[in-house]
Amino acid sequence: MIVTGDDTDEIKRLQECLSTKFKMKDLGRLKYFLGIEAVRTNNGIYLSQRKYILDLLSETGMLECKSVESSILQNHRLVIHPDKVPTNKERYRRLVGRLIYFSYTCPDIAYVISVVNQFMYAPSEDHMTTIMRILSYLKEAPGKRLTCKRYGHMEMKGFTDIDWARNLTDRRSTSSCFTFVAGNLVTWRSKKQKCDNKVLGRRRI
Repeated sequence: MIVTGDDTDEIKRLQECLSTKFKMKDLGRLKYFLGIEAVRTNNGIYLSQRKYILDLLSETGMLECKSVESSILQNHRLVIHPDKVPTNKERYRRLVGRLIYFSYTCPDIAYVISVVNQFMYAPSEDHMTTIMRILSYLKEAPGKRLTCKRYGHMEMKGFTDIDWARNLTDRRSTSSCFTFVAGNLVTWRSKKQKCDNKVLGRRRI
């Protein structure tokens, strides 16, 4: 459990209350939680999943692979096709699940994760190749960090983008949105739209 706030007295009272119901031990300042590393400096707090990424690269035999600079090929043409060579469905699903967890600190892979997630029930070797490319991309900078700093303002900004009916199977679009509060990225999401006639353009709120 992570307890956070700017009122130390209230945090102490909460801990005392919880300790009457559960066996608890205060581990001090946050350093590592569920595969997420937290580093605190004078400039801010940095979150990363370096060890988690390196462990997955080791498990999949990709630790010594050649890294790539993009997580997915531009203008990719991934589809569900009956003539494609099928791949191990269980392994594919397991890897997608692990990668979804990576997106908690790596918003730059949110789009490609939403793409490969669409083929969970009929993955092919082409789809597995994309999974391997994502791992090669993570190998490029496994220690990439999500930064939380003080910028001296509380301004809120939102951004959206779309891939413009890129899905060749149903012609639906995948849209993404990012929200910044006080200069820090706090929410991000990428999801295929439910219909094919909704259009979103890139815009700044």
